Amino acid sequence: MYCLIMKQRIVNCPQCGKSAPWNPSNRFRPFCSERCKTMDLAQWAQETYRIPQSEDNTENLEQ
Repeated sequence: MYCLIMKQRIVNCPQCGKSAPWNPSNRFRPFCSERCKTMDLAQWAQETYRIPQSEDNTENLEQ
């Protein structure tokens, strides 16, 4: 008989850095809690997260 035992995958919450299980029972994954998930969404809504743009790309857009 073959039994497959999988390790539980643990990731760091992108918001606070705490360990959070990566499995279907954690409905907030990859976050550790609803609070962290909501804080991340608020940062996106406030445009806190931005992709840096090089000066070359800015000049090309203006032309």
